[in-house]
Amino acid sequence: MSTLRFHAIKETFNRVPIEVNEPERRSAIFGKNVFNENAMRQYLTKTSYNSVIDAVEKGTKIERHVADHISTGMKEWAISKGATHYTHWFQPLTGATAEKHDAFFETVENGQAIEKFGGGQLVQQEPDASSFPNGGIRNTFEARGYTAWDPTSPAFIYGTTLCIPTVFVSYTGEALDYKTPLLRALQTVDQAATAVAKYFDKNVTKVNATLGWEQEYFLIDKALAASRPDISLAGRTLLGHSSAKGQQLDDHYFGSIPSRVLNYMRDLETECMLLGIPVKTRHNEVAPNQFELAPIFEETNLAVDHNSLLMDVMDKIADRHNFKVLFHEKPFAGVNGSGKHNNWSLATNTGVNLLGPGSTPMKNLQFLTFFINTIKAVNDHEELLRASIASASNDHRLGANEAPPAIISAFIGSQLTEVLDELEKVTNGKLSPQEKTDLKLNVVGKIPEILLDNTDRNRTSPFAFTGNKFEFRAVGSTANCANPMTVLNAIVAKQLISFKKRVDALIKDKKMKKDDAIFNILREYIKDSKRIRFEGDGYGEAWEKEAEKRGLSNKKTTPVALKAKVSKESIALFEDLGIMSEVEIEARYEIELEEYAKRIQIEGRILGDIARNHVIPTAIKYQNILIENVRGLKVIYEKDFKNFAGEQMALIEEISEHIAKINKGITALIDERRQANKIEDIEKLAHAYCEDVKPYFEVIRYHCDKLELLVDDELWPLTKYRELLFTK
Repeated sequence: MSTLRFHAIKETFNRVPIEVNEPERRSAIFGKNVFNENAMRQYLTKTSYNSVIDAVEKGTKIERHVADHISTGMKEWAISKGATHYTHWFQPLTGATAEKHDAFFETVENGQAIEKFGGGQLVQQEPDASSFPNGGIRNTFEARGYTAWDPTSPAFIYGTTLCIPTVFVSYTGEALDYKTPLLRALQTVDQAATAVAKYFDKNVTKVNATLGWEQEYFLIDKALAASRPDISLAGRTLLGHSSAKGQQLDDHYFGSIPSRVLNYMRDLETECMLLGIPVKTRHNEVAPNQFELAPIFEETNLAVDHNSLLMDVMDKIADRHNFKVLFHEKPFAGVNGSGKHNNWSLATNTGVNLLGPGSTPMKNLQFLTFFINTIKAVNDHEELLRASIASASNDHRLGANEAPPAIISAFIGSQLTEVLDELEKVTNGKLSPQEKTDLKLNVVGKIPEILLDNTDRNRTSPFAFTGNKFEFRAVGSTANCANPMTVLNAIVAKQLISFKKRVDALIKDKKMKKDDAIFNILREYIKDSKRIRFEGDGYGEAWEKEAEKRGLSNKKTTPVALKAKVSKESIALFEDLGIMSEVEIEARYEIELEEYAKRIQIEGRILGDIARNHVIPTAIKYQNILIENVRGLKVIYEKDFKNFAGEQMALIEEISEHIAKINKGITALIDERRQANKIEDIEKLAHAYCEDVKPYFEVIRYHCDKLELLVDDELWPLTKYRELLFTK
């Protein structure tokens, strides 16, 4: 066994679990390190407090002189909590969070110093934007970028730093982050949904898109993870033979949480409570050493911030417990990968979930209106929705045994399918009183009873209705939720705007009653969006063939899928709604293609290094041992040598064959990579890495994994799956 592997395993089994004492009541510490309404009431004047609340609830602007008062109160609160620095915390297009810390400290006359934090420092900061992805929005010599305070997401303290959630834009105003387009999309869907909701309740003045994410992840011992160059540099194993025992017994799923992991979870949950992240659920997932946590639903912008913050906190807490968190969608071959299911809905300021059935036919007509419009939006923009979840890492997961396929479809269950079938039969035009009564009582009125037992789920569906929300299951575990949520809220907003125009036109031009007009339009939408609804097994070849007949896309790789982002229809959608300009859209397309190519490039380099510097030398070393063994047998059994050394000779030849094929594969991989690197067009470069470079990964891995089974375990340099996945 290699020295590194030996010491990593030894260190792992000598671990003493870190004991964590859970607070008696989590509610007592929830939001303790957040500048929330309770903190603002204590540290802000009434005028300042009301200004922040109005900005959050009504989108009104905070005047600069008021910002000075807010910053003073925020500083005093932060210092009382032990904070020494502040930062504008933002989410650039790297996929990670970013922060530049500045001290409250400032010198004054006579060599004195004070703690200072003014309104200007709260509202805006100028971090160097030169090294962040920009997609050609700005020249490389132009370093200016601006962060601007987002009052809808409260400031928080982590460690000794006051973190202020902000947007990040270029000098010329284009968005350089995930938050800015999301905020625009949320404002648009608020306006569109509110206008439609007023058909049913005039008291509705605001609609919030809500999000409840479910974060899946793997926990690997830190020492074992460090012994694997691929895990350290790529976040996943690029080679490694499956363990004899994997997940085939289904004994890990919802099983008893290992004590060491439970201590990590307790510590993590305490940190989350302090930061106001409302985590509620924790459990073992399907694969060994795979787990999940989920929070209570929140307003989407805040939920996205909390998920991004959570991933940072998970890394830090894991290090404290000698773990390494793997967020990669497919860190281990042969066992389930990880997703980040995005549970989405719409909620009014009157406390109504617009995707939840009600107690009256009118409330259920409201439910059907938003339910059917959402399905229609998904049907019309399925390619764009697929593009929103495309990444090099998620390509490994989509279509695998535990994940939805690359084909976007919507699952609604057999009972709701029957309801839509009944609605489809509605007479076109004005309804007779009897028709309207029958429809409301026998179809619409019974929806709550139908959904009471409609708890079945379709794990193969990428977009499933689960009782009072839609679950976008295809989102990858490494993803920033803002990307798919921007797209989903944008397409629903566009659909609701179109719906209202058509309903209003029928009421005005054909003098239809409101209910008649709504039923007529919904009936058309049900017919128009039938192709997107699918209740069966999304994993089989039969569905691929059926989806093709229906005209649904099946874009299995990121370079192909991303193209939908820059289609004429997508650009028009985002520009018309004021969410992104064509410049911003094209920039993001370029950034995501470049990231894809770079990730495949990095993985190719890592794989070549491991195969040639670890696997091949180890295989040769073991082969030499076998050769010496054969020589010894030849001396002892000179006359009957072949009978006694035949197996060893065959093994030597088999090892040689695998070494040769690995070496040949690496040479070809490097050649293809060199050719790809000469390509200047980013779109062609991404396709070259996808179609010409990446296929060699599996060829090289196959022969490396075969050698793992042949070579003496004492010599094998890399920590194996059975050691990575089954440590306690």
